[in-house]
Amino acid sequence: MPSPPLRRNRAFRLLFLGRTLSLAGDAVVPAALSLAVLRATGSTSALALVLGCAMVPRLLLLPLGGVVGDRFDARRVALTTDLVRCVTQLYVGLQLLGSAPGLWQIAVAEAVGGAASAFAMPTLPRLITGSVPGDDRQAANAALGVVGSATRLGGPALAGVLILTVGPGWAFVLDAVSFAVSAALLAVLRIAHVPGERHSLRVDLVEGWQEVRSRDWYWSSLLAHATWNFAAAVLMTLGPALAVRQLGGERTWVAILQAGAVGLLLGSLLAGRARPRRPILLANLGLATYALPLALFAAGAPAVAVIAAYGLALAGLGFLNPVWETAVQAAIPADLLARVTSYDWLLSMGAMPLGYVLAPLAADAWGPQAPLWAAAIAVGLACAGTAAVPGVRRFTAPADTAHHTAPGQVEVK
Repeated sequence: MPSPPLRRNRAFRLLFLGRTLSLAGDAVVPAALSLAVLRATGSTSALALVLGCAMVPRLLLLPLGGVVGDRFDARRVALTTDLVRCVTQLYVGLQLLGSAPGLWQIAVAEAVGGAASAFAMPTLPRLITGSVPGDDRQAANAALGVVGSATRLGGPALAGVLILTVGPGWAFVLDAVSFAVSAALLAVLRIAHVPGERHSLRVDLVEGWQEVRSRDWYWSSLLAHATWNFAAAVLMTLGPALAVRQLGGERTWVAILQAGAVGLLLGSLLAGRARPRRPILLANLGLATYALPLALFAAGAPAVAVIAAYGLALAGLGFLNPVWETAVQAAIPADLLARVTSYDWLLSMGAMPLGYVLAPLAADAWGPQAPLWAAAIAVGLACAGTAAVPGVRRFTAPADTAHHTAPGQVEVK
């Protein structure tokens, strides 16, 4: 049965449909990009270059994207970025469909697309708060979480079908089409816009950061979430080799990833029904379960235990995202929402490259078990440790959502 916002809110239905299509298109791209670049060059260094070209502009421009999302109509910003990404993905697709795809052309297109995503990502909370009443926001966020989890589950399979039948270039064409349709839906969407006072760029950036610093429940949770992403990068770096060598081969690693995708989906579904009294505390404690698969990997536990633990840990993530987003949308003023969200994304995404770099270095120096144990301890302490923060313990859902019930009054992750 559709969630209440989908049944009775036309604006959210349009937003939900656009997000569903773009997420489905994006879900097939990582596998297609990796295979396409390796086919064209045979070089993992070339693949790292292309991936870096997409990641670096996104990280550098996220704070600016937050300022733009607060200064201007979020719908127009999102529509523009969808069109830019439509063009870049179509260009990459056409390059790959040609007989001799150019590496530097693909890298530049991915850099432009990464820059556009830095402006797109902070707009989603304002689109939600501008179209969904406060009482329905957790259901709306959960619905988006479910579709995100479902696309992660089915995206690799769809990518495999496309790659093996018509080639990886068509995956990018499909992604371009999804962005075009999303832009068309945004063009007919009408949502409330809450403008703020205009200041210099520096003042706007500082004002957003001060909003983060002034809330102990927010900045302490961001540190926990960044630690989680760092630990996830450690596991993604070292886990495949350990699964192949010690847990039964490639099929075990695939089973671990599929268990995680299922857990993510189940956690999102649970978040749509749950109304925890202390949402930040409960969600962060759920994130702490990521220490389990890390520790079991490090201890050489049986494959079935690692698979189950990873599914549980990703269920914690699936539960956290909608709950966190709803809480933030209720607590952060509307005219600061995009800037605050951009810092959230910046810390979370910035921690992952650090994990990718440090994990193999530590594994070479002390063996793979050492960084896995270190990551397990860090993520457990960081996430569970937020319970010691007064603001995390005091943050209660009814008190924080009651005074923001109309669309456009207020903010996510």
